[in-house]
Amino acid sequence: MTFFRKEAGGIIKMDYKSAGVDLEAGYKSVDLIKEYVGRTKRPECLGGIGGFSGAFSLEAFKGMKHPVLVSGTDGVGTKLKVAFALDKHDTVGIDCVAMCVNDIACAGGEPLIFLDYIACGKNVPEKIASIVKGVSIGCQMCSAALIGGETAEMPGFYPENEYDLAGFASGIVDKDELIDGREIVPGDVLIGISSSGVHSNGYSLIRKIFRMTEKDLNRYYDSLGASLGETLLTPTKIYVKTLRELRSAVKIKGCSHITGGGFFENIPRMLPEGTSAVIESGTWPIPPIFSLIEKDGNVASKDMYNTFNMGIGMIVAVSKADAELAIDTIEKSGERGFVVGKVESSEKKGVEIC
Repeated sequence: MTFFRKEAGGIIKMDYKSAGVDLEAGYKSVDLIKEYVGRTKRPECLGGIGGFSGAFSLEAFKGMKHPVLVSGTDGVGTKLKVAFALDKHDTVGIDCVAMCVNDIACAGGEPLIFLDYIACGKNVPEKIASIVKGVSIGCQMCSAALIGGETAEMPGFYPENEYDLAGFASGIVDKDELIDGREIVPGDVLIGISSSGVHSNGYSLIRKIFRMTEKDLNRYYDSLGASLGETLLTPTKIYVKTLRELRSAVKIKGCSHITGGGFFENIPRMLPEGTSAVIESGTWPIPPIFSLIEKDGNVASKDMYNTFNMGIGMIVAVSKADAELAIDTIEKSGERGFVVGKVESSEKKGVEIC
């Protein structure tokens, strides 16, 4: 539909494109991302790409005694500012998937479907396709189907070269296999699984310490073995495969995804009343990026553990008798595992780092 606006000198024709929303760019974006969406398709997917909703059959899961749906939603946060500065958008989609499906895996769930939401100041089809390519890679890493999404062009709300990225995932678990921490007891061992670096949390602090310019982000650091920007854009690890193999080998009593709030906020979320966690620092290698952040930002050690994952992206609680097998299983899955602490009796849930 075309509108007209009166101004001095005559009548100006108005349409959606002149208001900042390019419908043709939207159509091109959909065409470009179809390939990446198709790569994530599972047998349970019903219908094609482009409908108003995504359909997914649960027929294959009728054999479960008591199937439970588990869901998670999250975004990439201000890590996107690094992507904007470097004009590199092909990895943040992996982060988006990871932040959602790792939470599902914490409950013992198997991710089934994923939907993304991209809100941008200007729809540049090639940029949107690059973002969705990363989402597709993340979905393939955890065997989730990308069954839908939304790209919202919002001129005047976002700057033309910026966007926000969020996702939603849903999975399934048999109720008897739900991981909820209720079986954790004093004496259980806490095992950490290594992170790939900063993951997707703490960037508001990082952006106060380092300038987010292309020049500064492209600076090479010997201690990192890479540029600052390359290190900061390293995708969040997806732990679905490792936790799946670990569940088949040992009883996982509790699981904590170390995201925003670091150790102090996330570990207590898996603990039952009457227990607390003791984390032994020095039992795992801390990636150099955290030492650089702590030094250049003059950040207190406690604040580091209260903000970042410090090299441990996931922590599981297992019986002491299962600790060795758990470590071995994690290593065979391609990740690194460490005994990082234990569970103790306590009147108040909390975390002590010693």
